[in-house]
Amino acid sequence: MTLRLATDRPLLIPYVTGGLTPDWTGYLLAYQDAGADAIEVGLPFSDPMLDGTTIQQASDRALQRGATPGAILDDLAAMRDRLHVPIIVMTYANLALKLGVARFAAVGVTGLIVPDLPLEESAPLEAETEAAGIDLILLAAPSTPDDRLAEICRRSRGFVYAVSVMGVTGERTTLAPAAFSLARRLKDELQARLPVLIGFGVSTPEQAAAGGRAGDGVVVASALMRRVLDGANPSDVRLDVVALRAALDGGESAAQPYAEISGDRR
Repeated sequence: MTLRLATDRPLLIPYVTGGLTPDWTGYLLAYQDAGADAIEVGLPFSDPMLDGTTIQQASDRALQRGATPGAILDDLAAMRDRLHVPIIVMTYANLALKLGVARFAAVGVTGLIVPDLPLEESAPLEAETEAAGIDLILLAAPSTPDDRLAEICRRSRGFVYAVSVMGVTGERTTLAPAAFSLARRLKDELQARLPVLIGFGVSTPEQAAAGGRAGDGVVVASALMRRVLDGANPSDVRLDVVALRAALDGGESAAQPYAEISGDRR
């Protein structure tokens, strides 16, 4: 399966930290059933420099359970026949280079996000992922200058990840105004060649709907992982993703049954 994302509706990519719970692959099926267009799987890492408190806690819990990158990829391989949406792995450069692109390709991963890999050093990994049929997804931030943003748009594959804030991941009470201006810049540059997905801080259905209008969809991570950390099982979180999907699609069930986010938990 290649990472081909239709743009006839706003896209929804929910996230799960691999190995977070004994039944973590159940969240993949729940997301798929709830209308996800793709699923992002984070490999737990001991020093996640771009992740805020929630994702750090999820990584720590997964590592304490004994989760390893290899075991998580094995779990993904075991799910290949049951998953019908693309799987995107988010990991840091150290792990990506250690595991090797072939390992990701062998288990059916179709997209790779490596947020700490500088653009100036990404060409070798770009070539490897292209040869393996994996899309290397690049990130742009509100501070990205125009010339660099154009280069990111030219070299990214699958979609461009629009980082909504200058900071780390985490739940937030509002979608940052910078997300809207960044999305406009990216869409003007891309001219519909690739979708623009807004992430980092998309926490509620209302924010997801706003992000879907500004870009081509959203990535939702910390808000869902907070629910899992607080004990929500796959069935519970499925309802949260249903609410996000409804909001993106303009449905009336945008606000419920999604758990209310009480504030910024960076």
